[in-house]
Amino acid sequence: MQGHHAVGRFDHIGSAIPGRQTVSPREPGPALVDTDYWLRTGHSPPSVPPAQGFDLGDRGILLAQRHTPDGPRSDEDNSMRHEAVIEVMNDPVAQELLFSSIPVRMAYTALEGSPRVVPLGFHWNGARFVVCTAPNAPKVLALAANPKVALTVDTNTQPPRLLLVRGTASIEVVDGVPPEYLEGAKKLMPAQQMQGFEAHVHTTFEQMARIEIVPEWAKVLDFETRFPGGGD
Repeated sequence: MQGHHAVGRFDHIGSAIPGRQTVSPREPGPALVDTDYWLRTGHSPPSVPPAQGFDLGDRGILLAQRHTPDGPRSDEDNSMRHEAVIEVMNDPVAQELLFSSIPVRMAYTALEGSPRVVPLGFHWNGARFVVCTAPNAPKVLALAANPKVALTVDTNTQPPRLLLVRGTASIEVVDGVPPEYLEGAKKLMPAQQMQGFEAHVHTTFEQMARIEIVPEWAKVLDFETRFPGGGD
């Protein structure tokens, strides 16, 4: 896989999400590793129990799909014109946040229907957010079932600055460690720790889930000229 270099301006949004097949039930597999624990704490990640009752199936593709009884929800209120999204993502405040050392906070819906939000290291490639994790992590299974997410990158300074994004995630299980995972990690830790971290993840993960999120709605708040309003 070719790595992405840092790309500033947002020129286009990619094509539709690849199709996914149905997961098959099985007995719980080996313990999974919390790939984001290292980035949050600086320590080696502990093993945690695996997600129950799912089989990721063939290598390279996540096998999962779930529909709600009422069918897909309308996205009319959650989408913007393509050109408007591009304009927001190219805003100087958005660009500053995208290439800062601030993690992205990703909100999604768990398999049983309750809301979740997690801080993640990420890489912005100029068109998509890319985050990576263990293939059998709970958020991977949840996103395969419902790929709609909301993202926030925000400061804790005054006045605060926020980039708010809504979009759709697509998932691919790849061999080895995706370069975007390492690019995202570089923003979150001192340079002297990066060599040890990279060696650690290469020996830990034979495969990782590479998650791409295409922005479909975006807004910048700076609390100077742009404040919260309808639709936030």
